[in-house]
Amino acid sequence: MNSFIGTLGPVGLAGILSVILWFGTKDNEGGKLKPLNWGWIVGLSLVAGAAFKAAGPPFSFISDLVNDGIGMWGAAFPGYSMPAIALTLIAFLLWMKMSRRQVAMTSIAFFYVASGAGAGYGILAERIHEIAMNVAS
Repeated sequence: MNSFIGTLGPVGLAGILSVILWFGTKDNEGGKLKPLNWGWIVGLSLVAGAAFKAAGPPFSFISDLVNDGIGMWGAAFPGYSMPAIALTLIAFLLWMKMSRRQVAMTSIAFFYVASGAGAGYGILAERIHEIAMNVAS
């Protein structure tokens, strides 16, 4: 064994990050750890998005939901490009007052948008995917 954690695989990584984000984004009610801060939530959510994408079912429902949302957005606002949607999500993350869970969900959605946006966003999504797969293996 070359790793302290061992081999998680994409499904295992997606599962554990789901648990961490679920319990780490609510107010602590007796647990030993405090809720995650904004930076941890964004970072873990981006890695979770990559793990969800790689894991397939049952985690693929998240990518399906985001893709449906992008399709509806494109139908409502023709010509609003994927890079524009990515920048819009970044603006929401930076300036909107959101709960911890809303930050997590927006960050996961941002990963999917970034992976389809190309350019710098695509490179960012690719690097996040590589990090997730290195942690999973």
